[in-house]
Amino acid sequence: MQARVFFATITGNNEDVADVIVDTFKNESVDVTKEDIQLIDPQDISSTDTDIVVVVPYTFDKGSLPDEALDFYEDLVDTDLSGIVYGVSGSGDDFYGDDFAVAIDKFEQQFEKTGATKGAKGVKVNLSPDAAATEALQTFTKQLIVTAKQQEK
Repeated sequence: MQARVFFATITGNNEDVADVIVDTFKNESVDVTKEDIQLIDPQDISSTDTDIVVVVPYTFDKGSLPDEALDFYEDLVDTDLSGIVYGVSGSGDDFYGDDFAVAIDKFEQQFEKTGATKGAKGVKVNLSPDAAATEALQTFTKQLIVTAKQQEK
């Protein structure tokens, strides 16, 4: 099984989120790569070599997507990701109230247009992952694996 984790970060918090996800995949014997989202073209993602895609965006200011993830986000709508399981988790700052980590919701909505299968409910991390968030991210990642295995049948 092959997973790819695409992340965007300014402060390093989101890379910490991505690292928890990557480590969990590795602990579950899943081949995984961690990649900077601004270097990824969704059109280059194929179910022939990718089973799971995880996007780890941060939410900037009052609900904005990361600038470095905008091209990826906009190109998703024209991408067929049938046969791939996806998940979205990332960090935000609960200071922003209703706008807390809304980039996760926006990416999930965009992925729904691709034909990919949602593998797990996204995890919204306040700032950097603490023990509870780490556990939630591990559960999220394991659920992605379960969904991908069910899809293989």
